[in-house]
Amino acid sequence: MEKFTWTAKLKDGMKQEYIKRHDEIWPEMVKVLKDAKISNYTIWIDGDTLFGYYECESVEFAAKTQAESPIVDKWNEYMKDVMEMKKDPATGTHPKLELAFSLD
Repeated sequence: MEKFTWTAKLKDGMKQEYIKRHDEIWPEMVKVLKDAKISNYTIWIDGDTLFGYYECESVEFAAKTQAESPIVDKWNEYMKDVMEMKKDPATGTHPKLELAFSLD
């Protein structure tokens, strides 16, 4: 299993709306994540910083599956008024954070 982490920034006053939208995540978005072989997906909030973590069989496959999905494009458009997200130009998804320490 590979691990993937990302960060993004909440826009001012949008914490509750961000949470609400994820409480109501679209079934077709969940399907894309499952098709990408993503599991154990969690997102934390610290002030205005979002920190996401998931596990997958292949980060490359997960990124490719998401980058090629019109559902993910639609979700990103839907979410852009509540958060600011950087994109890796090579993958079209969040830039992966650099691992500094791991205790397995």
